[in-house]
Amino acid sequence: MTPIAQQIAQELSVAERQVSAAIQLLDEGATVPFVARYRKEVTGGLDDGQLRNLSERLTYLRELADRRSAILKSIEEQGKLTPELAQALQAADTKTRLEDLYQPFKQKRRTKGQIAIEAGIEPLANALLANPSLSPEQEAKNYINPDEVFKAAFSDEKGVLEGAKYILMERFAEDAELVGKLRDTMQEQGKLSSSVVVEKAEEGAKYRDYFDNMDALSKIPSHRALAMFRGRNEGFLNLKLDIPHAEDTLHPSEVMIARQFGIENRKRAADAWLAEVVRWTWKVKLHLKLETELLSELRERAEAEAIRVFAHNLKDLLLAAPAGARVTMGLDPGIRTGVKVAVIDATGQLVDHTTIYPHPPRNQWQESLKSLAQLVAKHKVALIAIGNGTASRETDKLCADLIKQHPDLLVQKVIVNEAGASVYSASETAAKEFPDLDVTLRGAVSIARRLQDPLAELVKIDPKAIGVGQYQHDVSQTQLAKNLDAVVEDCVNSVGVEVNTASAALLRRVAGLNQTIADNIVEFRNQQGRFTNRKTLLKVPRLGPKAFEQAAGFLRIQGGDNPLDASAVHPETYAVVQRIAEQTATPLAKLIGNTRLLKSLKPAEFTDQQFGLPTITDIINELDKPGRDPRPEFKTANLKEGVETLADLKLGMMLEGTVTNVTNFGAFVDIGVHQDGLVHISMLAETFVKDPHDVVKAGDIVKVKVLEVDQARKRIALTMRLNNEPQPMTKQAPNKPAATKPALKSERASNNVFADAFAKAKQKNQN
Repeated sequence: MTPIAQQIAQELSVAERQVSAAIQLLDEGATVPFVARYRKEVTGGLDDGQLRNLSERLTYLRELADRRSAILKSIEEQGKLTPELAQALQAADTKTRLEDLYQPFKQKRRTKGQIAIEAGIEPLANALLANPSLSPEQEAKNYINPDEVFKAAFSDEKGVLEGAKYILMERFAEDAELVGKLRDTMQEQGKLSSSVVVEKAEEGAKYRDYFDNMDALSKIPSHRALAMFRGRNEGFLNLKLDIPHAEDTLHPSEVMIARQFGIENRKRAADAWLAEVVRWTWKVKLHLKLETELLSELRERAEAEAIRVFAHNLKDLLLAAPAGARVTMGLDPGIRTGVKVAVIDATGQLVDHTTIYPHPPRNQWQESLKSLAQLVAKHKVALIAIGNGTASRETDKLCADLIKQHPDLLVQKVIVNEAGASVYSASETAAKEFPDLDVTLRGAVSIARRLQDPLAELVKIDPKAIGVGQYQHDVSQTQLAKNLDAVVEDCVNSVGVEVNTASAALLRRVAGLNQTIADNIVEFRNQQGRFTNRKTLLKVPRLGPKAFEQAAGFLRIQGGDNPLDASAVHPETYAVVQRIAEQTATPLAKLIGNTRLLKSLKPAEFTDQQFGLPTITDIINELDKPGRDPRPEFKTANLKEGVETLADLKLGMMLEGTVTNVTNFGAFVDIGVHQDGLVHISMLAETFVKDPHDVVKAGDIVKVKVLEVDQARKRIALTMRLNNEPQPMTKQAPNKPAATKPALKSERASNNVFADAFAKAKQKNQN
């Protein structure tokens, strides 16, 4: 058992054997979805979330171990590695702690302290520190060094004492124990203050609530921290981290430095000089260093939380209810350029398209109705998907007229979130699918497809372009992409993929597959015809036994040679199913879906050396409902007639809408007026809400009441506490814990900054 496995096991609160087994599988090239679903016996049932955390910690701890080895080697080569230092390095559990210990031994440029040591002044520094009764000026006379090598820096008492000061400053600043204590104190007691860059006050008005603001470092919510960092990056705010203290008292950090080295003011000859050394150590050497480190850590934590929120929203959106295999018409609304229309069949293939011009300046309302009616009747369209961008409500009204004038068509209209459709339209994926189709019409196809199956269509779009994040453009793009890719992979594999209809973009997200293999599957399918069994996949170029092992259970083949190929039962366990069929004297075709029989089985009776109870239980559950879709039932919001713009909203108005984004401070809801409204966290429920995700998720249909409308800034305040009377969103909510006015100001500020950023990002995705 390795120390790394032991540490991860302790952090995850699981057995060490589970972690060791998972590490071995991952090191052998197994994917997280495969291990979570098909190797439960080996890992003791670790789920995909635990495995993702395990993998992330494994990477960090291995990097830590490598860095520790490099540092030990470096110090040993310098001949300075003591048993105590080696023990401290071995015990260091973070990269920060390692670097603190290594700081005195790093190869660095010649410093003022090092130059003073070369000039022979170190004994003076040691003497004054050890015996403050000595007179600094008198003792300094013994160390005057006029050598030109040092450019006369130590040719008088003042220069000598300056050199001694820098020797002690550097020694104090490199004390790992001291630096660690100071960092912890700053983390616990530090306050982050923000102030306006005076000459940019008017230009940076959206940050005005941060123009004179102070927050406890340990309590700043991620969205407020990112708002402040954005304000600083844009040149509107100055940020400063410090521990507040009275001006006529010593800084708490200076007190800690003095105490660490036994320095105190007893009116001795060198006490004042040593106090100056302490003050300069803090101001020059340590304050900026720790401020930079702690703000960097704050940003990392805030980014991690923002990425977590984005990932949560993305998962909810990807696993939104599919309308299913029904003929669908996609409408990409536009005014001057017209409404792009695309009809796709039940399998998502484009069968017809056109452009209509019902809105100004052409105003071809009746002609557009006639064109739509003909397309619906010709292709037996069941659903009309209307993009929620510009002119969506006007186009929705057009479709309402269509349904009213032609009730015999039996068609249903649905407003669809079109975020990212324009990104897909101009992508290489879209160009391959529709090389001869106009870019604008590709958007209509995407809108129709994402109603049929949101997951299958949204995987074609860069997750960042879907627009369900919180400051996603301010965070580490590498880490964001890594986390979002993991979410997409987990979602795709939890649903499963029909190999005979899936796009290459969807197939590449299946465990064990990559873009090359996905392209090869599609090419093989196009040349050889549909797959009739999973074994045929082994004939696909580059899809070897290892990739097949990882992917096979997540690939579905409906109507194939073996009914098990349409389920999540892995081919490696088909023999187990055969054994169940034989022992129950039931043909396979009659075994699948036979709930009464399957419920009567005892899984333990079918275990063997290779497959244990968890796998047998999963197999029986899958046989009961083969290929079941974990996504919810499809339903849509009923947008209120006549409410199409902000001007149509009235205080107290009750509306239905779709949650488009969930942040740490609330949820944004599309109520059909081209501007999402915000339900603040305090307005999500009658009881206290710690995390908005506990109440709502992206894609939910919710009922809301209008609290406040700010047409000038295009902001809408909504509440899901429907019995509440309309009130300004800036008032203290009854169910929210009391907060100070500065805290509330900061909360509103970050909400405002995020709302602006979210609106811009959404508009960019729609254009």
